[in-house]
Amino acid sequence: MKKILITGAAGFIGFHLARELLRRGEQVVGIDNLNDYYDVNLKKARLSHLKPFEHFAFEKIDLADRPKMESLFWDREFDAVVNLAAQAGVRYSLQNPHAYIESNLVGFANVLEGCRHSRAKHLVFASSSSVYGLNTHVPFSVHDNTDHPVSLYAASKKANELMAHAYAHLYGLPCTGLRFFTVYGPWGRPDMAYFSFTKAILEGQPIDVYNHGNMRRDFTYIDDIIAGVMRLMDSIPAPDVKWDAGCPDAATSSAPYRIYNIGNHAPVDLMRFIDVLEEKLGKKAIRNLLPMQSGDVPSTCADIADLQAVTGFSPSTSIEVGLAEFAAWYRDYYQTV
Repeated sequence: MKKILITGAAGFIGFHLARELLRRGEQVVGIDNLNDYYDVNLKKARLSHLKPFEHFAFEKIDLADRPKMESLFWDREFDAVVNLAAQAGVRYSLQNPHAYIESNLVGFANVLEGCRHSRAKHLVFASSSSVYGLNTHVPFSVHDNTDHPVSLYAASKKANELMAHAYAHLYGLPCTGLRFFTVYGPWGRPDMAYFSFTKAILEGQPIDVYNHGNMRRDFTYIDDIIAGVMRLMDSIPAPDVKWDAGCPDAATSSAPYRIYNIGNHAPVDLMRFIDVLEEKLGKKAIRNLLPMQSGDVPSTCADIADLQAVTGFSPSTSIEVGLAEFAAWYRDYYQTV
């Protein structure tokens, strides 16, 4: 039985990952600060499904609380630490930038220090497709340059990648960064567009569709995300002996460090996504077409060649299947709360 720390265990991805690891028979320690960025009751409901597992322990801790983070790691050795806690959201970073500095930078530094001193065997951390920023080379490759973010959220995730590399280089801490592409599904985040669309459609309210709907996203179903994460947790990186400092590869290193995309590698037009959501809900949306928002990008698409090469896994859940599962969960959950 492995001992695994998951930060953000009450969050969307953290909850699903914790549940699957517990079902696999692992020991999971989960932490979360249960902040009110979105509905705290949804976070508590997720936790209620984890607490019955015998090998699950939960502590309410903020990543930015250095003394509590030091105490968490004291006299513990984790087989893996999966850092999923973060201040999420591109648009919110325009309103409250300090939340991103405290959670995504200060908090991540505390995770790195905890891993270093407790000699964690593997740090897996969430990055984001947002790091590709102004890059228009599609599909987005982990070997591409990502030095031009267009939001503070994206910049904070890029910073996480750089910080992790420094610790991999200095202390030999094996680090794996995962760039997630537009994750959706049951128990999702209410701040995500598909979630707010669903609420508005069922209530007969208009939905805001940015860039007049001329957007494409690599929507990735939660089960595919979890399958990819679990495979990569078991693939601890080693130094790349072929890495060339004269022509450095952004995705690998002479340190035990790797970066991967996890996406469906099949971008969908936003209008098509809304069409399918309407079909699964059995109700038409009132579409309010608006210009592009600051910090947004028109298209995302993941090159997952590295993920496939290392794990043999390729996300494949269609939006027809994924949105049907989400719509069924949404109706069931909100008629009981």
